[in-house]
Amino acid sequence: MKRFYYLTSEIESVENISRDLHNEGITDWNFHVLSKDEAGLYQRRINSATPWQELDIVHTALRGTLIGTALGLVGGLAVMFFTNFGMTSVFLLVVVGALFGTWAGGFVGISHENYKIARFHDDIEAGKYLVLVDVHPDEQHRVQKIMASKHPEAVAAGQGSTIINPLKGHMGGTPETVKH
Repeated sequence: MKRFYYLTSEIESVENISRDLHNEGITDWNFHVLSKDEAGLYQRRINSATPWQELDIVHTALRGTLIGTALGLVGGLAVMFFTNFGMTSVFLLVVVGALFGTWAGGFVGISHENYKIARFHDDIEAGKYLVLVDVHPDEQHRVQKIMASKHPEAVAAGQGSTIINPLKGHMGGTPETVKH
């Protein structure tokens, strides 16, 4: 799916965007808002972003899985090469490495902002609302048309994919770019 990012300064704007997109068939599953004003979103029954969208849990857990699997494979091959243990030891160490890497990576992600929204950190801290709209590629022009015609106050701040790529983002990767 494709994700569109919009920034707006007023909660009334977010409420109107929510209403208009819901009227067009965009459900709460595909519409989220990230804001410092969680209470305001709740009071107005606006779907706020989930921890999975707000924090880097999935991204760093996937990265941990890759690293843990690689280290488990290297360790398993070393054990097999230097001892009498067979392929079972390699398999076991790969599984243990992957599980430990996933666990450790998830814990790291709890304390980090999602790599896809990190570029909006200053805007959110300044009190703006980040609207996330997820749509199938065949619906993207309809959403863009609604936003441009009915909500010019909401600035199109970029677009990207909903797919998490463990090779992008923090720790050496490149952040998702802003596309207009």
